[in-house]
Amino acid sequence: MSISHSLLVREVQALRARLSAGGCGHDATELIELIGSLEELKSAACAVQAEASAVFDEVRRKERALAAVPAVRQGSGIASEIALARKESPHRGRTLLGMSKALTAEMPHTLARLRDGSLSEYRAQILVKETACLSRADRRFVDEEICADPAALTGLGNRDLNAKVRRLAVEIDPAAVVERARRAEADRHASVRPAPDTMGYLTFLMPIPQAVAAYAAVRKASLAARAAGDPRSLGQLMCDLALSRLTGLPDTGSPEQAPAVPVSLNLTMTASTLAGGHAPATLTASGIGQEVLPAEIARLLASRAISTGVGAWFRRLTVSPVGGLVSMSAKQRFFPSAMAEFLAIRGAGICSTPYCNAPIRHFDHIRSFAAGGTTDAINGQGLCEACNHAKQVAGWRQRVINAAEDRQEVETITLTGHRYVSRVPEPPGWREPRFRETHPGFYALTS
Repeated sequence: MSISHSLLVREVQALRARLSAGGCGHDATELIELIGSLEELKSAACAVQAEASAVFDEVRRKERALAAVPAVRQGSGIASEIALARKESPHRGRTLLGMSKALTAEMPHTLARLRDGSLSEYRAQILVKETACLSRADRRFVDEEICADPAALTGLGNRDLNAKVRRLAVEIDPAAVVERARRAEADRHASVRPAPDTMGYLTFLMPIPQAVAAYAAVRKASLAARAAGDPRSLGQLMCDLALSRLTGLPDTGSPEQAPAVPVSLNLTMTASTLAGGHAPATLTASGIGQEVLPAEIARLLASRAISTGVGAWFRRLTVSPVGGLVSMSAKQRFFPSAMAEFLAIRGAGICSTPYCNAPIRHFDHIRSFAAGGTTDAINGQGLCEACNHAKQVAGWRQRVINAAEDRQEVETITLTGHRYVSRVPEPPGWREPRFRETHPGFYALTS
């Protein structure tokens, strides 16, 4: 690293320390100016991050080319290193690296507006995303049309910016936009993510004609049920009918309760609280992370599943005195091996790489099997596919750094020597021991 870069790092760290010290005045005008200046500072920092990411990619690829690494493998792990440094998931790291390379190589005006604070990183990403289908020359034209003049961005909302860029892209190269739309159909998929209050979002990404057709069919059936006297709201009906049609399960017809579904409850609680206790439970399914539920809601889910005959499975998990998940009963296995199932439950179904929130796809030896690593819970972890591939890059290392009986901690050391630590999540029902003073000089462990 050059002296100038070393000085820049120290200057950034000094500025961060100054900002972390806090302290704001109470003058309304100055407060608004401070908020605006900090927003511009964030944009400028994102511009520097983009330039640094693009240069890092170039440096790493040159190093590997000199080491005779095949061209197809020269980019392996680069996005993951950037993601760890930015405390982002590997998927987000790939997105940020791609944007950085586009900004530095093809969109100089967008990068300049990011640097001077006229654009936020999110708005710059809109420009990069909507011009991705264009040739380099056409992309540069859009970049100049939209961002050459900072004043042209004043007062322009995100939606207006998106529409303006998309309109230009269609005018310049309609065939490229059509081809992009055709390729997008291959990316159709379904996903689920948690929502507040033990709810969840089930999302299907598909071409707009198919999406409208599916929505219209469920809406039409729901309106017919409402006309026939069903007491549920239109939203409740559409949700319940869609679930019934997708799963084949019977519709309850109740405004208060959603249809019962088969559930698997991983109940992590002591024997004394197993019947009527307050320790929470988790709701799991293959390929997604767990959702923590209050014990009462978990018991209601199980009761409804059993009473309606759709089925419920229970698994008893054991917690060590320091909160580590150490064993489980071997009933109703969802994975080919009990060990893989145990690792998935211990890791909450989520990749153990720091900042990654992708579902577990692979079960991995922390210390590789070839290097003498054992196949057990201490040396095992669940990873997503991208992270498992990233750690195979020569120079990446991992090791367990805590006692076997505690919750597993794994240290990842990247090619640059930077270290990142991940820890398996606390099992449901566990909380750190806390002591309170009962009277002067005497403390008791809280229950």
